[in-house]
Amino acid sequence: MLEKIEALRQEVSALAAATLQDVEQMRIKYLGKKGELNALMADFRNVAAEQKRELGQKINELKTLATEKINSLRDQLASADTEDETLDLTRTATPSHFGTRHPLSLVKREMLNIFASMGFTIAEGPEIEDDWHVFSSLNFPADHPARDMQDTFFISRNPVDVLLRTHTSSVQTRVMEKTQPPIRIVCPGRVYRNEAISARAHCFFHQVEGLYIDKNVSFADLRQVLLQFAREMFGPETKIRLRPSYFPFTEPSAEMDISCNICGGEGCAFCKGTGWVEILGCGMVDPNVLKACGIDPEVYSGYAFGMGIERITNLKYRVKDLRMFSENDVRFLHEFDCAR
Repeated sequence: MLEKIEALRQEVSALAAATLQDVEQMRIKYLGKKGELNALMADFRNVAAEQKRELGQKINELKTLATEKINSLRDQLASADTEDETLDLTRTATPSHFGTRHPLSLVKREMLNIFASMGFTIAEGPEIEDDWHVFSSLNFPADHPARDMQDTFFISRNPVDVLLRTHTSSVQTRVMEKTQPPIRIVCPGRVYRNEAISARAHCFFHQVEGLYIDKNVSFADLRQVLLQFAREMFGPETKIRLRPSYFPFTEPSAEMDISCNICGGEGCAFCKGTGWVEILGCGMVDPNVLKACGIDPEVYSGYAFGMGIERITNLKYRVKDLRMFSENDVRFLHEFDCAR
């Protein structure tokens, strides 16, 4: 038995470990209930009385050596792990969750990428505007209802009207004033209208408007661009139709519908059984708008279109309540984690 104790002592003295898991295995092997030291204690019962004192002392020394060796290895490895980690004292004690892009940002990015692939560049402008860029330069009559307080948030009315823009068409007029054709831009941004907040309307929302001005631009060019956009956004089987409409800044004007991407044009509650859903307004730029911005309508022509990002997002993700986009409910926002 003395030889066995000496062999175990040499074995324990030479112990080494690479991981804390290795240390735990050593503890079980030597100090566990079925370990080597407990096996020695079982054999110790059969030792002659005259040898018990010497062997008992050596077994205790071996147990102390094994305990100290294993504890030392554990402390070394735990200290090394701590040194490898950077301790951030400003970090919150609660788990941190990664955020995601807002659904409107996701859709806006996709829309802009589609138009960028067709040669459009991005133009932006101020949200606080004057009457000229929002209304007058865009051929709005002086008595047009859009100028009323019921539709527009006015900041001041003297000596000039200052207001929150009601559409991003104001960006188009600013570009036309400073740039000679050819012009091919899309104008994303937030706009404001004095409307009651409900599931289908809000006092602010987001638009993407487009403008193309050059020589010999036709309505056929407009239709082809919008068809390409619809198929890129909603799928290659998407159909479009253009219905006559009226806007002060375009002539002729139209509203564009797409075949309902929910029912495939068969008719459902979303499209009210028609198989079609309106997504934007468009038309050829009125010559009066070109004149107001310093562009000769005898030489140049162009088209413009505008659509709400919320409307497109509703169609893509089937969000029924516009208020969800601005309430910052994290349960709603986390539904778009996989779309980032």
